[in-house]
This record gives sequence, C-alpha cells and structure tokens, in this order.
Amino acid sequence: MSDELLPVDDQVAALKRAIEAVVLVAHDPVAPELMAQLLEQPVTLVEQWCEELRSGYADEQRGFQLVRVAGGYRYQTHPDQTPYVERFVLHDQKARLSGAALETLAIIAYKQPISRAQVASIRGVDPDGVIRTLQARGYIDEVARDPGPGQAILFGTTPQFLEKLGLDSLDDLPPIAEFIPDADVVEALEQGLRVEPIDAPLDASEQLDAGEQAGGHGAQQA
Repeated sequence: MSDELLPVDDQVAALKRAIEAVVLVAHDPVAPELMAQLLEQPVTLVEQWCEELRSGYADEQRGFQLVRVAGGYRYQTHPDQTPYVERFVLHDQKARLSGAALETLAIIAYKQPISRAQVASIRGVDPDGVIRTLQARGYIDEVARDPGPGQAILFGTTPQFLEKLGLDSLDDLPPIAEFIPDADVVEALEQGLRVEPIDAPLDASEQLDAGEQAGGHGAQQA
C-alpha cells in the first residue's frame, strides 16, 4: 500500500519511525530542516513529531531521551542512568581538559571571535598550546580574520562545543555576570590581600649614620 493510501495516523507513525532511524544512525545532531527534506514534510511538523517522540519517551520512562542540542536532534542517555553509563565507559574514558584549557575555552566562548593575543592578554600567559589542544578536541576553530593590521586569526566555538554542553545555541550559555562577584566582594578581597608597608630595620651603617646625625644636633644645641 502506498503512502498516499495510508490513513493519516499510520502515515505519521511511519514518519516518526523514519525520524527515529535517521537520528539513531547520525553521528551529529540532525537539523530539523534536513529531516524535513528527507521526509518531504514541513519543518514545523518535523519539530512537532520530535517533541511528541520526546514526550512519549519521558512518559514511558525510557533510559534514553530525544533532545535538541546544537540546532539539531540527537539521542542521549537519561541523566538518571549516569552511574551505569559511567561504569560502562570508564575503561575508555578520555583525559579531561586541564584547568588552563577550561579557562581558555570559557574565554573564547564568551568573547568570541577572539585572537590569540587577546586570549593571552586576559590569561596573562601564552595560550598557543592550549588553543591547539582545544582545536584538536574539536571545541574551537578558526572563524574569521581580524580586519586590522596583521589580520590575526580569530577563534570561536564549534557545534561540537554546544553538543558536549547540551546547548542549542550560544544564547543558552549562562550569563557571565553570574560568575563575577559584586563590587563590595571584590573590594573586601583587595583589602584582605593588600600588604601594608612595614618599616625595615636599619642595618649597621644606617644606625651609625643616624647616631652621628643625632650627636651632631646635640652638639649644636649645647
């Protein structure tokens, strides 16, 4: 029986199964626009069906979810299954990013597009090695050239960065103001770290000079 002769409900069910199959075999999140082309259906309907699939999995308390990240849809394990998944993948766990790499990645995420020199001015150290690591991991890439002198390479985050964080777009990054302490906290920290000058003890020659000056003044007064 052709699709045209199928009842509407059966046709929708078949299209939902197609969505499941495509998302399941995809390595990266599948954009709804691409699925709409594959299914020859409007994007709004594809997004509606994806939402219905997501809701259905939640109602059935499945161990996986259909989520939207980096502008597309993908399957991922349910958060409450994390302990079991961690046990399974522990033997193949990749090395975690260092603190320096995470700091550089955060700077690029919030200040992009940004050059190496600008990252260095913020961090106070040469970021070349860390930037190469982040590029190798696929979290950042060259996105533009500075129009100024030298035309420095500008870096920005990638779709894989959004995917790893489970974000749909950079707009979903938490406001950076949440991580900046209030002015009174900064002032208190500065006061706590401020070192008051301490008068250094005089060495022997300085003590001798001071004694001679004091004796000279005494003689003049006498």
